[in-house]
Amino acid sequence: MDEHSPYDETRRRLLGAMVAAPFLLSGSQLLRLGFGATVQEGTALSPTPQCGDDDDDPTPAQTEGPFFTPRSPARTSLLETGLKGTKLTVTGMVVTRNCRPLSGALVDFWQADDAGEYDNKGYRLRGHQFTDAQGRYRLDSIVPGLYPGRTRHIHVKVQAPGKPILTTQLYFPGEPRNARDGIFHSALVMKMAAEKDRRAGLFNFVLDLA
Repeated sequence: MDEHSPYDETRRRLLGAMVAAPFLLSGSQLLRLGFGATVQEGTALSPTPQCGDDDDDPTPAQTEGPFFTPRSPARTSLLETGLKGTKLTVTGMVVTRNCRPLSGALVDFWQADDAGEYDNKGYRLRGHQFTDAQGRYRLDSIVPGLYPGRTRHIHVKVQAPGKPILTTQLYFPGEPRNARDGIFHSALVMKMAAEKDRRAGLFNFVLDLA
């Protein structure tokens, strides 16, 4: 996934589509970004996050795990016909330590299905996208299921153009297994809101770049 990777083939097309479309949260409740800005349904995310003293530390790296599959499809929605589970929308930004939004950054997600199973033969619940001109991303998916030894989580790789890859995981607040999962990191917990048929998460990735 370097600057000559196959992901580059979809970068220009995705960036154009994402810049043209509104970038909205999917929860009716207010969510507060880790950088201090507040957003709600129907409100575009702030182009430049307001960083605080504790908000510009690089996002911690975590293990890739055994289930990563390269060359995932370019898509912002992992939803498909017949997919069971609670719908989930995750939004946020990719920024530098100095809170500079990173446009065209790769964000590659993969996760288990509602039953805690990964698709290791195809690309179900796998996909990559690129941040828009303001460094924003949006993922439509489902809440992942549980499987032995792990709490609920979503895997992700984040890479600014031509820079090192951050491999990490996102977690859900209030999960009973968080305290027993040896990989879990509290700095990777998403801020969450819920509606009757959907959950909305928010997480900003801070890359170790100036």
